[in-house]
Amino acid sequence: MDIAEWLRGLGLGKYAPAFAENAINWDVLPELTADDLKEIGVTAVGDRRRLLAGIATLRSSAVPAGPALPRMCPARPSGGS
Repeated sequence: MDIAEWLRGLGLGKYAPAFAENAINWDVLPELTADDLKEIGVTAVGDRRRLLAGIATLRSSAVPAGPALPRMCPARPSGGS
């Protein structure tokens, strides 16, 4: 699922262009604040609240809504000891 589909699922697909223009991807989405949403043009308080609720759901979800991010593995020491 991409961000535009996620927005459409919330009934807020009209904001997809603003999200795309501002390079908001799955890595940035969970960190968005109400001020960020205002800055990208989400002027209606109700729409901001719906987006923030959707973001909160993503944060608490055990299954990622977007593409899986690569996991960082600890470096293994080189050498045989």
